[in-house]
Amino acid sequence: MIIKRIRVLSLAKVMGMIYGGIGLVIGLIFSFFALLGAAFGTALQDSSGPEAIFGVLFGVGAVILFPILYGLLGFLGGLLTSALYNLAARTVGGLELEVE
Repeated sequence: MIIKRIRVLSLAKVMGMIYGGIGLVIGLIFSFFALLGAAFGTALQDSSGPEAIFGVLFGVGAVILFPILYGLLGFLGGLLTSALYNLAARTVGGLELEVE
């Protein structure tokens, strides 16, 4: 089996979804630590000033921003990777796979 060509948008969509999922996991972890830091900061200062609100907004925003950012970068990376693969495969004949 020889892969001679990869549809550019097909790989880009798959990469966007994979990296979006990775971004969600990283965003959740980042959000947890940001919210934890905001809670400890508020407890130590005995007041809920703008610093605590900033920490909460930044933590919650990470769950929204990271998947979008990672998904977009994964999509663009998939576009570039598949386009470069197609150029290289045209020159060397493609990628040989042995499957059972």
